[in-house]
Amino acid sequence: MSENPRPVQVVLVAVLPAVFGAVCGYFLGVSEATYLVLSAIGIAGGVGAGLDHMGARAGARRGLAAGSIFGAAILVAHEVHGAEPKAELPEPPILLIVLTTVLGVAFAAFGGWLRERYERRRAVIHPSAMGRAP
Repeated sequence: MSENPRPVQVVLVAVLPAVFGAVCGYFLGVSEATYLVLSAIGIAGGVGAGLDHMGARAGARRGLAAGSIFGAAILVAHEVHGAEPKAELPEPPILLIVLTTVLGVAFAAFGGWLRERYERRRAVIHPSAMGRAP
């Protein structure tokens, strides 16, 4: 992630989760099935976001930011949309932000861990790929 210019980092860490959260928030008032499918896609996105980072800790930091923004955007968009939720929300609904933040940290940390594991194995199998002599 640090190789990316700052505007790209902002888009990936803040704008993308906010937009996707807003889409999820809209569909929360339209269709439970669509909301749940989009939420599952969000899980895959959290793991994918973690893959941008080397290690679980770095991935977790990304998940902390993205998960909280994602959850807040769901609630804001749903409130703006004004429809009754088709899926069950925690009570009080603000706990959704806590839930998406915790899950964002977990899934992005997993992605970061996977990336680190892959890079270490790649370095053992192909030492020159990591800039090391065999």
